[in-house]
Amino acid sequence: MNANIAIQVLPHVESDQEVIRIVDEVIAYIKSTGLNYYVGPSETSIEGDYDQLMEIVKNCQLVAVKAGAPKVSAYVKIGFVPDGGVLTIDQKVTKHHK
Repeated sequence: MNANIAIQVLPHVESDQEVIRIVDEVIAYIKSTGLNYYVGPSETSIEGDYDQLMEIVKNCQLVAVKAGAPKVSAYVKIGFVPDGGVLTIDQKVTKHHK
């Protein structure tokens, strides 16, 4: 593993219920990748290979559009160590959830 990302997908739709429905579909897609991920209240963190994560970033937006969002904004944070060794999700948050 040489990268991790945090992605916030914001579908531009009429209601909060539609935002939640579409974001749930995006999270289901992330889950289907088989990568380790963590859903937070404002973003989802995912860890894996840099190239695979960049593909996931693109696909998250496509999933949101396919789910009915006419427009999508995505905010992404990227941690990248070419030779590996990025801090894992567990290293970052586990101590805060005990």
